[in-house]
Amino acid sequence: MKHTRLGSSGLRISRIVLGCMSYGDPNRGAHAWSMGIDDARPLFRRAIEAGITTFDTANVYSLGSSEEITGQLLREFSSRDDVVIATKVAMRMGPGPKDSGLSRAAIMAQADASLLRLGTDYIDLYQIHRLDPAVPMEEIMEALHDLVRAGKVRYIGASSMWAWQFAKLQHTAERNGWTRFVSMQDQYNLLMREEEREMHPLCLDQGVGVIPWSPLARGRLSREWGTETARTATDDFGNTLYHQQEQSDRAIVDAVGAIAAERGVSRAQVGLAWVLSKQAVSAPIIGATKPHHLDEAIAAVDLELGEDEIARLEAPYTPRLPEGF
Repeated sequence: MKHTRLGSSGLRISRIVLGCMSYGDPNRGAHAWSMGIDDARPLFRRAIEAGITTFDTANVYSLGSSEEITGQLLREFSSRDDVVIATKVAMRMGPGPKDSGLSRAAIMAQADASLLRLGTDYIDLYQIHRLDPAVPMEEIMEALHDLVRAGKVRYIGASSMWAWQFAKLQHTAERNGWTRFVSMQDQYNLLMREEEREMHPLCLDQGVGVIPWSPLARGRLSREWGTETARTATDDFGNTLYHQQEQSDRAIVDAVGAIAAERGVSRAQVGLAWVLSKQAVSAPIIGATKPHHLDEAIAAVDLELGEDEIARLEAPYTPRLPEGF
């Protein structure tokens, strides 16, 4: 497994990040398709044996049980100093005033709760899951800075928002001498490339690493067009995505399949290799519920697409509205 710096920061991450939303108690939260700890164990073992060092979760995934599973399995198969743990804050965890959003009170309370569930005394990368427009940006950035100063968090990151909002948050931190974001976790794949217009140029200019979520478009790029899975039946959020330009999307999926067949590799490898080829991207976050999902993602790191292949993959794309914020 290759490794890289996260943007211009000193944090080194693996070129594939294992997303841990797939692991959790299916009876907690909104992810009825999630896998319990016994099913997740061989996937964590395989990931660590292959050299993946970076693991991304969130407090809201299966209402905390993803963090619990992630923390326990990383302790089983690795040592704390050998892995990078990323988690997130913002989404609703309960009915109380500190259970959601990005107020100082919520950020502090949820960070402590995540540390407890993960079984660690620090989080490598603490990310705001979305922007909370009800809270002043100064309050958000100072609270995150204070977590860094307290040693509970090493680096901070953000997730999907408008580029102007991200720039304003960074400026707020810089103006006050507070910790700046080192990463942007946004939606980026062959079916959703709108971040190329403003967010990715901004990240490149500011030395911010991009760690895209849904690099395979919720699996649409890894299978033939129209194929359904067990997850698609219960993934309420995922089912709101990728309905704007279906004719264009189908042509892209077909192009992925054609190049995969020509190369003798899987569709997932082609889709991930395209994401990995982009200068702004530090590492995509992949989900894995079967061993071959991991194997294909690992193999994608060494798959280099030619300029003509990239052109074929990109040609059918048509502009669309950003979604998933």
